[in-house]
Amino acid sequence: MGGIKRQEILRVEAQQRPATLADLKAQGVDVFCWCNRCSHNAVLPLASLIPRLGPQCPVPEVGARLVCSSCGARDVATRPAWKGLGQVTSHEPPASAPAPMPAAEAED
Repeated sequence: MGGIKRQEILRVEAQQRPATLADLKAQGVDVFCWCNRCSHNAVLPLASLIPRLGPQCPVPEVGARLVCSSCGARDVATRPAWKGLGQVTSHEPPASAPAPMPAAEAED
């Protein structure tokens, strides 16, 4: 492989590295954990993770060091706990949304 191509691959890989606990701390985001065995889930605060794992620990690797508190499985997936709109409870448009336009009636 040529040197230019190798440098480009390394540059792209460096940009696509997984988020670390330090990255999440800078954004004020905790870690969301999901047990792939029983579907138990929880949000773990960074304050408890960084002292144990270090700030440079990649977020996907945090799950390999966890045990599900519900079933005891070690098959835990982790990702950033991004802030969302909450649980979706309805697929209806909000009351403030404009009503859809009625279909045009055929003229005689």
